Amino acid sequence: MSFLTMAIAARELSDTLNPFQIVFMRTSVALVIVLAMVAHQGKAAIYTQRLPLHFFRNIIHYGANLSWIVGVGLIPLAQVFALEFSIPIWVALLAVVFLKEKMTIGKIVAIVLGFAGVLIILRPGLVSIDFGSLAVLAASLGFAISNVATKSLARQDSALTIIFLMFLMQWPIGAIGASIVWITPEWADVPWIALIGVTALTAHYTMTRALMLADATVVIPIDFIRMPMIAVIGFFFYAEPFSAWIFLGAGLIFAGNYYSIYRERRRG
Repeated sequence: MSFLTMAIAARELSDTLNPFQIVFMRTSVALVIVLAMVAHQGKAAIYTQRLPLHFFRNIIHYGANLSWIVGVGLIPLAQVFALEFSIPIWVALLAVVFLKEKMTIGKIVAIVLGFAGVLIILRPGLVSIDFGSLAVLAASLGFAISNVATKSLARQDSALTIIFLMFLMQWPIGAIGASIVWITPEWADVPWIALIGVTALTAHYTMTRALMLADATVVIPIDFIRMPMIAVIGFFFYAEPFSAWIFLGAGLIFAGNYYSIYRERRRG
């Protein structure tokens, strides 16, 4: 529900505000909440010895967020979410190169089906590939790099440390971008600004907690439910037509991801 609400809030704000400003406001709201958490737990909860990797991760993550919001404002929401499910493809490739993980049969199947799914969604040569789709694909690659960096950071740093430094480092970067294109928000924008900030935090926190509490073979299919849900929302609220190509492509990407996770679980 957090991912769905975040996408809707981004779409609503895209009508009046620039993506740079949306990312800045999203970061500002989330940072206030995280600062309250740090104040409660103390400075010791955010200690780290890996600031350079945090800085690299957060530069990439900021760019990915910006690209994602650009895509949300330009293409159907169902297409945004379908292309987002390509993130595990990039993670699998990057983890093999940078984290020295093994390339298993399951990962190969996930990568092949994943790229096939992306091609079905985009259908290059049959329809023109629009800028919004390229922006979401760029965001997916950025999120994948961020996820691989997070996996490395999590070996030593706590989740609170990673989240706190993410919003703290991205705030001044976002402030510079927002100041260049600043438009004073209307009162009607305020609820959406609050929602996008809160759900940016709750979406990632609850997904992390879910993966800590349950096996990925349980969590991933539940997460995939947001794909048809956002298609229904797009149809009724934004008059976005249902596309069989998007669902077929997303189904292939999901099947590859799920098969890879299932094989890893069977291997123990």
